[in-house]
Amino acid sequence: MTTLQSVPRPTRGVVNPMAGEKVFRLERYLPAEDLAPFVEHFWLVAWSLPDGVTHVQRTLPRHAIHVVFDEGRTAVFGVMTGGFEYTLRGTGRVLGASFRPGAFRGFLKAEVQSITDRELQLSAVFECDDAAAERSVLDAPDDAGMVAAASAVLRTALPAVDPETARIASILEAIQHHREITQVQELAEHVDLSVRRLQLLFKDYIGASPKWVIRRNRLLDAADLLAKGSPIDLAALAQQLGYYDQAHFTTDFEKLIGKPPADYRRSCKES
Repeated sequence: MTTLQSVPRPTRGVVNPMAGEKVFRLERYLPAEDLAPFVEHFWLVAWSLPDGVTHVQRTLPRHAIHVVFDEGRTAVFGVMTGGFEYTLRGTGRVLGASFRPGAFRGFLKAEVQSITDRELQLSAVFECDDAAAERSVLDAPDDAGMVAAASAVLRTALPAVDPETARIASILEAIQHHREITQVQELAEHVDLSVRRLQLLFKDYIGASPKWVIRRNRLLDAADLLAKGSPIDLAALAQQLGYYDQAHFTTDFEKLIGKPPADYRRSCKES
């Protein structure tokens, strides 16, 4: 029997995570050794709701490519630049593979930006029958079986490891860990690349611009803080995130999250 190695359940990118925990099970599992250079983790969502009850869960995608096994919606998902809502009803399971930044370039054999905000059939990338691949994962008896079946699909198109992905990883770590970086020029100077080179690298390997990735990370930072009910000065937070003023921050936050920062903080505290 295959033993899965789980990692801490994520809350980053999940809108109102406390409310979601009452409705669905969310797990993360590490990939097998041969897939580890490409797949950051597998994620699994499982739920069982009474008849007539639904739950709409909003998530905030990052700069990752996902291969998702979902009843009637199995696909490769490019970077999604907006928020994403999923309606849970009845009983179901969804399994996804979240790829390391830049690592899907070898599978796609094209600029990753070419699939931004798009979905592809599995068979456009992997050597498989789409319906059979979906059933092999969703009919598996348990989490380990689902991950094993999904791993088998991914292995049908396993490329060589691209050394450029290490550079991509270091750039994205700089964005995540150096929150004072709020402008593309600041990032370029930090990683010792020209702005133009940085933009081309992100277009080819990430699928989103450096500006978008920086801004999305900062908005996710803000959402995490507000979800915990932290008593934050919103004007000061907007400034820390690199916004010209609080109004622009509020507009971007509401567009992504679905409600203004103060309302989001209050709704999370009430969950």
